[in-house]
Amino acid sequence: MAVVGIIAEYNPFHSGHEFLMNQARLVAGNDNPIIVLMSGNYVQRGEMAIMDKWARAQAALAAGADLVLELPFSTSVQPADLFALGSIAQLEKLGVNDLVFGVEDATLNFAYLGSKIAEIPPSHMEFSDYSQTYSTQYNQMVAREIGHEVNEPNAILGLAYAVANHNLGAPLDLQPVNRIGAGHDDILATNGVVQSASAIRNLILHQGVSEELANWLPKAEIKNLMQQTTFPNWNILFPFLKYRLESSSIEELQQIYQMSEGLEYKMKHEIHRAQNFTEFLRLIKSKRYTYSRLRRLCLYTLLNVSQTDMIASFNHEALLLLGYSKLGQRYLKRIRKATTADIVSKVDQRNTKQGSMNLQLRVDRLFEQIMQVDQDFGHRPLEG
Repeated sequence: MAVVGIIAEYNPFHSGHEFLMNQARLVAGNDNPIIVLMSGNYVQRGEMAIMDKWARAQAALAAGADLVLELPFSTSVQPADLFALGSIAQLEKLGVNDLVFGVEDATLNFAYLGSKIAEIPPSHMEFSDYSQTYSTQYNQMVAREIGHEVNEPNAILGLAYAVANHNLGAPLDLQPVNRIGAGHDDILATNGVVQSASAIRNLILHQGVSEELANWLPKAEIKNLMQQTTFPNWNILFPFLKYRLESSSIEELQQIYQMSEGLEYKMKHEIHRAQNFTEFLRLIKSKRYTYSRLRRLCLYTLLNVSQTDMIASFNHEALLLLGYSKLGQRYLKRIRKATTADIVSKVDQRNTKQGSMNLQLRVDRLFEQIMQVDQDFGHRPLEG
């Protein structure tokens, strides 16, 4: 039985994601489910998603997914290695056999490269050259150690999946698929059949929801976008971040997850000079940290997520069931008693007392304030 897994954000769901879903169906066949682990209302690079998790899950179901489950915040808003490790661990619990993911070059032997990277001694990963970012030095070190340079963003994430899979005992078969159309961060190309999600988000943020989107997004998703009055982004969130930094003491900021090396002082000092979020990031940027790392830290700070909160979430991670097809529903019934995954079908007072669901409820409160739409209580899984 080839139960296929996809790790996704769908921010938003577009034609490239639809292509990958179709490739996953070829692997799964018609009788086996495609299980999507999807980030919720916050995504890996430290941002709010442009659409809520329910609308994005609906698009995934319409495209052929059989189960869509929400990846906990404590895994979804993390650097690639932790994001990959937490995601693959959950897919293994769900009985997934094959991981399908998009990359720039599917001919690479990801399983082999992942095993070689996993064998690199930890001492080789201790960097002290502050003229370059950690990620740059890491990529250079990997190229030296394995004899192959990988710089493309999806290939880097694919390698993170491969390393995590190796470290977990290789429970999944890796099935890379060549991406079609635009690259991960490419700007909008008006003649392209597939656009990058970042280009589509920029178009929506700067020009609103236009007829042009019909070239790249499903009609139902465009309809959902047209009904939105707000599109979350850091320009909206910046005043809230500024208040958090100005009203918090240094001691309080030191409790924030991933706050280190005096960044609390730098952030508290520079927030007074910055007129917007982009300027603030430039003011606190150094060679030591990537913009993604700093955006995540800003998000943790905004949401008041502490080290203690994250540890509590890691210790009890649950997956919220966002939607299912008939095939997915049958599969879920079959594995319910056997799986060690904690699957929540309905958010209530009991299952939000602790762990990842408690943190999920907390962070979603801000998203609800921005979007004016409830995200957890009162929702039942969507039927595809």
